[in-house]
Amino acid sequence: MKISRKDNDALNTLITINIERNDFENKVNNVLTDYRKKANIPGFRKGHVPMGMIKKQYETAVTADEVNKLLQQNLDQYLKDEKINILGNPLPVMHEDLDWKAPELSFSFELGLSPEFEVKLTEKNKVIHYQITATDEMINDQVKHYRKQFGKLVAQKNVKDDFEITAAIRNEAAEIETSHTFDLGQIKGKSNKLAFGKATVGDEIKLKYKGLFKDESTATRILSVSTDKLKDIEGEISFDIKEINERILAEMNQEFFDKIFGPDVVKSEEEMKAKITEGIEKQFEQQSDQKLLNDITEYLVAKTKFDLPAEFLKKWMQNSGEQPLTAEAAGEEYERSEKGIRYQLIEGKIIAGHDLQIKFEELKEFAKEMILMQMAQYGQAGLPDEELEGIVARVMSNQDEARKLSEQLMSKKLLEFYKSNLSLKKKKLSFDAFVKEAYGQG
Repeated sequence: MKISRKDNDALNTLITINIERNDFENKVNNVLTDYRKKANIPGFRKGHVPMGMIKKQYETAVTADEVNKLLQQNLDQYLKDEKINILGNPLPVMHEDLDWKAPELSFSFELGLSPEFEVKLTEKNKVIHYQITATDEMINDQVKHYRKQFGKLVAQKNVKDDFEITAAIRNEAAEIETSHTFDLGQIKGKSNKLAFGKATVGDEIKLKYKGLFKDESTATRILSVSTDKLKDIEGEISFDIKEINERILAEMNQEFFDKIFGPDVVKSEEEMKAKITEGIEKQFEQQSDQKLLNDITEYLVAKTKFDLPAEFLKKWMQNSGEQPLTAEAAGEEYERSEKGIRYQLIEGKIIAGHDLQIKFEELKEFAKEMILMQMAQYGQAGLPDEELEGIVARVMSNQDEARKLSEQLMSKKLLEFYKSNLSLKKKKLSFDAFVKEAYGQG
């Protein structure tokens, strides 16, 4: 067997493999002998079918199969030995007149080569690292939420603005039958609010759905239906008043602080607001980080210049799927994929050059952190170590789950690397300002 290489240019090469019959003939004969032992052909006892008949029926297919195995094995080994980095997969050069009985067979493969390039991270750049800050309104709303949560309910006879109304709610047309607690701030229209204001516990009031609720999301929440279901509502909505309560806000004292944050963690309103600020801004970090990662991806792709074997990749895309694509469709697919291919190459270069590869123990520890976080969300903190290790083992043995965790961990590692190694422009702003500036919304 001989393997040779001919470079067409820096990004395209042709690998030719010449195979002699003695490279595969023994394997073909062994397979045919096995076929002969198992063949059931009328007129012959099992295992006594003439080899000539077996060869006539199966030799070409078996030869093709064994040659393909040999080609794949040796081509893979050659690429590994020669340290040839390719894009896509090798494309065989088709030969219509191939003679499987010839003493020597020749096969060629087109390869698209991965380009050589450098990723420069030391230069100043214009990528903005947004730091979303909590507004006074957000902080005060959270303080009020806590004071309501740990306050007390006092039953009242009639409804006022801040009182909580608990009602059984019905609408026959949309088959709605639910109960919900709400206040007049969620109701729209002077006449509707007046109707609730006159009601007392035990009363049933009926109001037209149109213009009843503050907005669509409020309607879906109070009525416990999807947005699509709202269109089925006809006629009036019935409210059977079950409770009217005034919520007395909790006093801002040490007992109150301890209920929220634990004993002596917070000792004043000022410290409480600082803790709330920290929590709100922590929640915003994920959105800020995702925006940063997207912007760095765009920046690196635009800044890092290199050529790709475009025509090869289009041809590979045209022929690599279950169904072949037209040249036009493959061209469109390449246009959609090009930026992603470029970033994958850049990311791979950064990972290899800065030793960011994920180690097994590292992934295992990350899986443990994610599981503990998820358990805490469902109030299952303090999981025994043995039980936790068992869950981690099950997750790690699931290929799809392990792959997802690996992708999440790599994104985290890259983000930390970019924050430490890129000269980012930090910018503090409110969430609304962030949405408007970063995404052009609002």
